[in-house]
Amino acid sequence: MTNNVSTPQDVREFTARSTGGGLALLLGLAGAAAGVGLIVAGAVMPGAAVKASLIAAGVLLFLASLIAMTGLNTIAPGEARVVQLFGRYRGTIRTDGLRWVNPLTSREKISTRVRNHETAVLKVNDAYGNPIELAAVVVWRVEDTARATFEVEDFTEFVETQTEAAVRHIAIEYPYDAHEEGGLSLRGNAEEITEKLAAELHARVDAAGVSIIESRFTHLAYAPEIASAMLQRQQAGAVVAARKQIVEGAVGMVELALNRLAEEDIVDLDPERKAAMVSNLLVVLCGDRAAQPVVNAGTLYQ
Repeated sequence: MTNNVSTPQDVREFTARSTGGGLALLLGLAGAAAGVGLIVAGAVMPGAAVKASLIAAGVLLFLASLIAMTGLNTIAPGEARVVQLFGRYRGTIRTDGLRWVNPLTSREKISTRVRNHETAVLKVNDAYGNPIELAAVVVWRVEDTARATFEVEDFTEFVETQTEAAVRHIAIEYPYDAHEEGGLSLRGNAEEITEKLAAELHARVDAAGVSIIESRFTHLAYAPEIASAMLQRQQAGAVVAARKQIVEGAVGMVELALNRLAEEDIVDLDPERKAAMVSNLLVVLCGDRAAQPVVNAGTLYQ
């Protein structure tokens, strides 16, 4: 025996039926004025039956005109109205200006302007388990007003919550600094990580009909308790890289010096003297202090 469970279909935005509000406003005012006129005319009529009929017709016309004018909506640029009739979605009005719809419908105003949300500074552990602090700003707007209204309870709160969740997830997926050559890191590969953050955000907020325009990290640092140790590590790495470059340059200079001495036939060095010269040149070129020259007044081998 199988149970067939029906799932509700996603609500998608479509354009609601509406007309220009200018003509509807004029007709409503004319109807209200006509209703008042009938009431006044009935009040001065001598016959009781005619008087009652005119007054009743005037009251009905006046009330009908007022009810009809409740269907008028003033829509500013960057706004929309989600129209419902007895609980059913009847479309969205995006055309700005004065519009008229069925007065029996309910109309919820929703902003379609571009918004931004900046998260608080979040403290999480990166891929290596190091505590870090980071924050991000997300630029977004509502693309599908129907989904934003009916698919989630509060689309603004939904976007804020999902943004924080996405930032936390990205933080634990990647390290602050990559120890391996070519690995992605939050600090060294900001553009790639930002693209991944935007893709994850888009997937998370798609159910609410929201479009992510841009997302950026606004704060990224080690947590205070390890910031000092990590700074020393970064400084040590910089020193090692600098020393490596110095040694490579020194070896090239020594090689050039030996080649020039041999080409110009300035001096003939045996392997032992050549090794001593190489050692002295490397000490001078790689040292972090100025060398103190020593003048040899004797022979080369003294």
